[in-house]
Amino acid sequence: MDQDQFDLAIDSTVSEFKKFHEENPQIYRLFKKFAYTAIGKGHNRLSSEMIINRIRWETEVETSDPCYKINNDYKPFYARMFMAENPQYQNFFNVRGSHADEIDWKEYVVQTNNSRA
Repeated sequence: MDQDQFDLAIDSTVSEFKKFHEENPQIYRLFKKFAYTAIGKGHNRLSSEMIINRIRWETEVETSDPCYKINNDYKPFYARMFMAENPQYQNFFNVRGSHADEIDWKEYVVQTNNSRA
């Protein structure tokens, strides 16, 4: 894969996540709910995979896309969004390099919070 193909893959993943998030806000609401539950139970660190899998396990989330429920590629996006929205939990989720690093999360969180009532 050359650099242009790599850049295109990043742009595609970021765009796909943004569209999915906009069309399925219930996923992030559940992500926050379960993260706050874990924090309330005394957890200092957790994986976003655990939260996503809890959403999958405990609920039958209906998304707008009939082909799949929650793409595994979106886990780092939700973790970074949560930590940007809650700076006091900046290190709550384990992170490593990801396409999600291409988003300015502070700006994105403000933008999405202001666009929803």
